[in-house]
Amino acid sequence: MVKNLLIILVAIAIGLSLAVVGCQYDAWTSLGIATGAVRCITVEDYVDKMKAGWVGQMAGVGWGGPTEFNFKGEIIPEDKMPQWQPELINQFQQDDIYVEMTFLRTLELYGFDCSIRQAGIDFANSGYRLWHANRNGRDNLRKGIAPPDSGHPEFNKHADDIDYQIEADYAGLISPGLPNVAIKLGEKFGRLMNYGDGLYGGQFVGGMYAEAFFENDMEKIVMAGLKCIPKDSQYAECIRDVLAWYKQNPNDWQKTWQLINEKYHLNTAYRRFSCSGPKGEFNIDAKINGAYIVMGLLYGKGDPDDTIIISTRCGQDSDCNPSNAGGILFTTIGFKKLPDKFKSALNPEGKFSHTPYNFPTLVDVSKKLVRQAVKRAGGRMGKNAESKDVFIIPVRKPKPTKLEQCWEAGPIANSKFTEAEMEQIKVPEE
Repeated sequence: MVKNLLIILVAIAIGLSLAVVGCQYDAWTSLGIATGAVRCITVEDYVDKMKAGWVGQMAGVGWGGPTEFNFKGEIIPEDKMPQWQPELINQFQQDDIYVEMTFLRTLELYGFDCSIRQAGIDFANSGYRLWHANRNGRDNLRKGIAPPDSGHPEFNKHADDIDYQIEADYAGLISPGLPNVAIKLGEKFGRLMNYGDGLYGGQFVGGMYAEAFFENDMEKIVMAGLKCIPKDSQYAECIRDVLAWYKQNPNDWQKTWQLINEKYHLNTAYRRFSCSGPKGEFNIDAKINGAYIVMGLLYGKGDPDDTIIISTRCGQDSDCNPSNAGGILFTTIGFKKLPDKFKSALNPEGKFSHTPYNFPTLVDVSKKLVRQAVKRAGGRMGKNAESKDVFIIPVRKPKPTKLEQCWEAGPIANSKFTEAEMEQIKVPEE
């Protein structure tokens, strides 16, 4: 007991710097820093990786953009893959990116304790173009159907679509090593437009980003995301299948693509809430497109070009999927180590559509919000041996949301905006 007390006193005396030198040091639980193990990342390294994550999204959506839904239920031929040009990084008019800026703005203005209703009001007031679950959800909000009903299958026939999946990157980028923060953000912002697998896709993506700050093994990153969603969901089944097929065919991504296509595109049992009908070629279901994200991560083997190209060539939503894959991979790499071709032409003054953010202000708001996220999760700031600021992050087991399925949806919440709330919704001209 005396020995433990001396350890604690010494730690306090040196400004908690040992918290970083030994991130698994049990004495820190006595200091109230965390229960069990902790992870540490310098603020400098966090910012470097976070910046890279945003750039990866822009690179993926820019490179894959010309192919979006031009190839449905087929692999994009190699000679149809666009060539990368550095100017493609400036993707300020893409729904894959600008929607999540609205969520960041809500968090910036109202904090992590903001209500889901406030999140809904802010989304209802957005002025950019939207499609599918996003569009249906926003229309519901503008009509007075408050969240979570705005994303419920009874009111939103696109609730299993890809929408929250494509915009959940923000959740992981401000939650390094904090999967439960990413999960909870999905419960607040993902339910504006999605339900069931449509929601889980975003929580899966957020969980992978959260792990990418500390891990570069893509199988481990995918497994970390998988732990963030209900194991009995079809979405989780799909990702487990991709992992298994990857192990069976580690050098043949096209063979794995065929297996995915047969089960999750051609088999109507896995398209029971498809907005295009269970037999349509057009497949914007979150599951299969999530599989294509994972395809890029696994078969890309850490190479930025191969990761984006494979996710793109899988087809269907072939700009959104490489955007997620690129963002996750680039987070593991960090901005400083990115190939110059992905950052040399980045326009720091470019404004993301209908948002107050350009790239520097996007980085700044992420830096602000991550401090709140770490503190709320029981983490702290510390110093390392070089006196650099460090995030001390508690390790917590992910707690997925309960299982729900769009084709067997639970009861609605009967959530309606009040007259006072409706007065706050001012629909801009698109």
